[in-house]
Amino acid sequence: MDNLPAERRPKALTFLPRALFEPHRPIRYVAIAWACAFFPSLLLSALASHLVPDSGPSFPEVDPTLLLFLLVVFAPVLETLIMGTVLQVLERFFGFLPAVLLSSAGWGIAHSLEAPAWGLVIWWPFLIFSIVFLTWRKRSLGAAFALPMLIHGLQNLGPALLMVSGLNL
Repeated sequence: MDNLPAERRPKALTFLPRALFEPHRPIRYVAIAWACAFFPSLLLSALASHLVPDSGPSFPEVDPTLLLFLLVVFAPVLETLIMGTVLQVLERFFGFLPAVLLSSAGWGIAHSLEAPAWGLVIWWPFLIFSIVFLTWRKRSLGAAFALPMLIHGLQNLGPALLMVSGLNL
């Protein structure tokens, strides 16, 4: 039932927790995957801010509730639908690791179109979201879409709350 048994995970990704490649215990899995996405992206964000100050994305002035919805619900749902669809094609033609790497690079490039330094930060969480999708794909297509959506929403929640509160780091 597993898409990629932990003992067969790509050598290039063995630094990541084994549990990230095992589609079991969804609540525990979400916590592990969120930590794997969020904390390294904080470090990447600090590095990008240091190297290229004031280079983050700009967001339109909208109602804070709408902005929160767009960042925590709408973007994760839409981007996961796109990511998952593309990942299924990439995996079929290239395999697990190339699909994950191409997906994360593509999302980094796409987000760089808005703000170049943003792409330096975004590729990492999308690497994790891509692993999550492909790991859960063989178990259930619904879970393959739902778990990255949830993890992505959690990834965006902290920054979104800071933005709507008026704090900008």
